Amino acid sequence: MKKILIGIVLCFLSLHSFAQNFEFGAVTHADFDFDRNTIDSNANAVVLKEYGTTSFYLDDATGRLVLIFEYHTRIKINNKEGFKQANIVIPIHKSDGAEELILDLNASTFNRNQSGFVQSQMDKKAMFTENRSKYVSLVKFTLPNIKEGSIIEYSYRLQTPFLFNYRTWEFQSDIPKVYSEYVAFIPGNYNYNVSLRGFYKLSDQKSEISKECLRLSGTPVDCSKMTYIMKNIPAFVEEDYMTAPSNFRSAIYFELADVIAMSGAKQSLTKTWRDVDYELTNDKNFGSQMKRKDVFKDLIPTLTKDAPDELSKAKAIYNYIKKQIKWNNYYGKYSEGNIKAVLENRSGNVADINFSLIAALSAANLDAEAVILSTRENGTVNKLFPVISDFNYVVAKVNIDGTSYLLDASEPLLPFGLLPLRCINDQGRVINLKKPSYWIDLKASQKSVTNYVLIGKLEADGKIKGTITTTTYGYDAFNKRKEIKRYNSIDEYVEKIDESMPKFSINKHQILAVDSVEKPLVEVYEVEFAAHNGASNNQLYINPFFINKISKKPFNLNERTYPVDLGSASDQKISVMISLPGKYEMLEKPKDIAIALPASGGRYIIQSDMVDDKLTVNQILQFNKAIYSPEEYLYLKEFYSKIIQNQKTDVLLKKAD
Repeated sequence: MKKILIGIVLCFLSLHSFAQNFEFGAVTHADFDFDRNTIDSNANAVVLKEYGTTSFYLDDATGRLVLIFEYHTRIKINNKEGFKQANIVIPIHKSDGAEELILDLNASTFNRNQSGFVQSQMDKKAMFTENRSKYVSLVKFTLPNIKEGSIIEYSYRLQTPFLFNYRTWEFQSDIPKVYSEYVAFIPGNYNYNVSLRGFYKLSDQKSEISKECLRLSGTPVDCSKMTYIMKNIPAFVEEDYMTAPSNFRSAIYFELADVIAMSGAKQSLTKTWRDVDYELTNDKNFGSQMKRKDVFKDLIPTLTKDAPDELSKAKAIYNYIKKQIKWNNYYGKYSEGNIKAVLENRSGNVADINFSLIAALSAANLDAEAVILSTRENGTVNKLFPVISDFNYVVAKVNIDGTSYLLDASEPLLPFGLLPLRCINDQGRVINLKKPSYWIDLKASQKSVTNYVLIGKLEADGKIKGTITTTTYGYDAFNKRKEIKRYNSIDEYVEKIDESMPKFSINKHQILAVDSVEKPLVEVYEVEFAAHNGASNNQLYINPFFINKISKKPFNLNERTYPVDLGSASDQKISVMISLPGKYEMLEKPKDIAIALPASGGRYIIQSDMVDDKLTVNQILQFNKAIYSPEEYLYLKEFYSKIIQNQKTDVLLKKAD
């Protein structure tokens, strides 16, 4: 992250004095003739111009400061895939009776004909509001008369009473932009921390000062105008294995640090971690719930009576909380009630469950702490100064014999010490009731491991009959267990597998340790499937990649500016042994290869052979890191390309004379 920290004795100017906005509706032939090849030949739509500005305004009706955000954009639609750009959604935030307002909405579509341009103005009645939650509504509208080659344009003003989070400006979106400009007007007595995130740099930025541009309590205030410009911005393309896109899109962020009142008194809004520690540990829905050892005092002796050591005690308590309280599917870093009521109701949010776990661990005299974090889809947190709103989740941490275990009891199918993948996101902050808080890395404590073993026999009718045994560990086992639990029974789960693989027939099955989550999950299937059509007895082809074949590349960008985040390291092994009916020799086979990623990042190995009338094919696919940098992306692409190419080759067998 590139920081542009400004201690703003900078200021605010009248909006229309400096704003470099463009005239609404003044489309030109150059706009219609814009060649997308100049920025992205594959672009379904292109932002030709985009302008935004945020300024302070004294609301005469209430006597309070509000923020006014103005937005104006002009977009060219290149093809039908770009039509979705005409569906506009504007989030509106609300809290404690205060709510943002959309004002002066103007939206039109422009199409070209023989005589010039035709403007289709959107009817204001086409705009509607959808309530998403008690904190967010969505204002939605669709521009009319969209065609291939249309230009759409819309502008609006948004008035917000929430001064703490000054309007973020995202330079990058899902389509490329030719020009994007943001102007921030800030009174000199307001100090914001400003940061530029993302891969791309600003094309230009400037600061201008204006005298007496705003009056507060009758006192003139000097203000500043900060202009940020970025040109020829590539689209941000989301790809597999990434955390929140907001972590990587190029954008300007503002956060209010402090305000100097007209009296000269300074109100600091950027807290220290010492302030946050005090606030959280004394909060009735945070620290007070961590302290509720009394709720478990009488229960702990029964829970831990057969536990010979502290680790066994912790596991017994963890398993009890997992079974006792069902997660209501809500995140949160604060309890919604109190853990005594949660235990009685047997339901709660993430914080209810994990504060119950922390309190129970503490009641057993174990060293337990809380860890607040931001989930993968919520983005990473600010490390330079505390922003409590960045965090949306809390888990437990227990320290035993010099080892720390991170626990989330909201997922009953997770083994002890393995967090859900949604929590594996950079770092969390450990909150201790008696000691200062500190950062901790959020990493998967186990590899994801899957082993497949097929032992089969090729029959004269061209079918292979045998047994496939699949053993999974870590997240692979967790995900498979969750899938099994979606069905009413194991038989129903196996039936769905059988239906999804038309070339396979499952005759018998056995699945072990579905509920014993500390053990590997084992699936055993007796199967039969066609290896060849039986047309020739002398020569036959067998595709050895019928188990978990890689047929599609997960990475297709020319360049990726953000990391590949797998969540955890992983191992996959596939062993196939097929007994053949008689003597055969191998004429063709997939090439035996051993390829590796740089710096021991991973490897793929395949070997096939004929030994004692048995065809054997063994594969190993390993990723030794959870996160690969953008610089390693092209190596990953090439790695997968070689695997896919090699897996296109069949085994050709010829009957020996």
